[in-house]
Amino acid sequence: MNQFQQLDHMLMNQDGMLRTGQILAAGISKSVFYKFVQSRGLERVAHGIYLSKDAWVDTMYLLHLRCPQAIFSHETALFLHDLSDREPSAYSITVKTGYNPTRLKDEGIQVYTIKAKLHEIGLTTAQTPFGHDVPVYDKERTICDVLRSRSHIEMQTFREALKAYARSKDKDLRKLVSYAALFRVDTVLRRYLEVLL
Repeated sequence: MNQFQQLDHMLMNQDGMLRTGQILAAGISKSVFYKFVQSRGLERVAHGIYLSKDAWVDTMYLLHLRCPQAIFSHETALFLHDLSDREPSAYSITVKTGYNPTRLKDEGIQVYTIKAKLHEIGLTTAQTPFGHDVPVYDKERTICDVLRSRSHIEMQTFREALKAYARSKDKDLRKLVSYAALFRVDTVLRRYLEVLL
């Protein structure tokens, strides 16, 4: 198998997406890869990420590859955890304070920032509708984030999410209360939970 055949095989196995890092790890030089990109008409969609023209684009996974420190949060996390039945019109992510989100915001992505010490609290993974694993905050952290940002989120989305959480079998109220204290939304949370539980 020559290198172009090897690249064709990789492209097929990865749903039409190739990353420069993977190519180099497979022992194929950049010059051969760039000739392949040109000959197959691949499109560069982000730094080091190329897609074939007929590939289905998993924009959530692509966003994760482009910005590995980003964690899906707020409305996007609600959707990934089935706490909302509406797919968000704009993805919401959280990054550490100090990260420059200008380019992402220009693309319509809702970017929240938080101190580095709080960034990974509640971090887990979820599958995108395309089946790729991406980093997302757990249900409890998401509820706290939504409470903290409730002035920027539709009231109906907010209420539905809380009701869905209250009904969910895998809720962890102890964890929710401890996160709420950590993120200083415990008083507000208590008010809502008294009505729901």
